[in-house]
Amino acid sequence: MKKVLIINGGQNFGHSGGKYNQTIAENTLEVLKSFENVEVKITNVDEGYDKNEEVAKFVWADYIIYHTPIWWFQLPNGLKKYIDEVFTAGHAKGIYMSDGRSADNPKINYGTGGMLGGRKYMVTTSWNAPATAFTLPGEFFKETSVDNGPLFGFHRMNAFVSLEKLESFHFHDVEKNADVERDMKLYREHLTEVFEKELKPQLA
Repeated sequence: MKKVLIINGGQNFGHSGGKYNQTIAENTLEVLKSFENVEVKITNVDEGYDKNEEVAKFVWADYIIYHTPIWWFQLPNGLKKYIDEVFTAGHAKGIYMSDGRSADNPKINYGTGGMLGGRKYMVTTSWNAPATAFTLPGEFFKETSVDNGPLFGFHRMNAFVSLEKLESFHFHDVEKNADVERDMKLYREHLTEVFEKELKPQLA
């Protein structure tokens, strides 16, 4: 039995009601339920949480799936606070032990003190920006991908606690040109493909 933690980082703030990321989380749960050997827990960050219980969930999980909107090119404040509080509470309790360096040679091995080795994570993001803003010459993100640009720090954060990256999925143009049915179909196909590969030894 493989264990999956879904973290829904959508929140009700300003003109955002958090509904889009709730829909993504629901689609994630639907896909995962199709695998008989998967147990799922869900944290809806906007509904509140106990940081120590969340630490235990990270330690429990084999896979963590983050769902987050992107606000002003960064994580929304609620999800950032969640990570700050939960990861800090997880010091020496299963998330990370140290930054990995030793006093003897503090210039090397930074970022090797994580405690979540053997676990993997995936992230989905939702953007007002169209995909072409990241891919076309002369457009805003200068041909830099979501993962190598705005999410670079997020991915290094997960590497710091020894999580291994699975392929991300990014939803674009969700305000001005949304096609929810199309995008959710593509996402469900992506998630199914990823977990079929991940769970193949158990399904054989």
